[in-house]
Amino acid sequence: MEDEVRVAINTDADLVTARAEGRAMAERLGFPRPDPTLIATAISEVARNIVVHVGCGEIVLRPFEDANRYGVVVIAKDKGPGIRDDYSGKGSLGLGLPGARRLMDDFDIASSADSGTTVTMRKWRFRDELAERREERRRRA
Repeated sequence: MEDEVRVAINTDADLVTARAEGRAMAERLGFPRPDPTLIATAISEVARNIVVHVGCGEIVLRPFEDANRYGVVVIAKDKGPGIRDDYSGKGSLGLGLPGARRLMDDFDIASSADSGTTVTMRKWRFRDELAERREERRRRA
């Protein structure tokens, strides 16, 4: 598996970089369309929240695998004042955190005024028989 990718989020331009890195990782991992786009959109939403509400933070992308599936883990971190109950997609694609939650398979938020907010999202791809055969051929090569 490839190593993790870290993208500092300070400006709108960093959203483009984070999106591109997420899409590229999903494509390298063999996610079918439209999953790379869904992953990129979810990354945009959480990164936009960092820029708009806090000003700076980080997106960490990691490949992940277990016995029957593999995927992309996206971790968005900031050191802001935490999320209140009224979070929404103000100023973004209109999806916000609830939209990012719907686009991904797993979604978790840890937030406090003392430590900021960490959003962890995962998108999974289950191994089918063809994917398992390809991986076996690569291991033998």
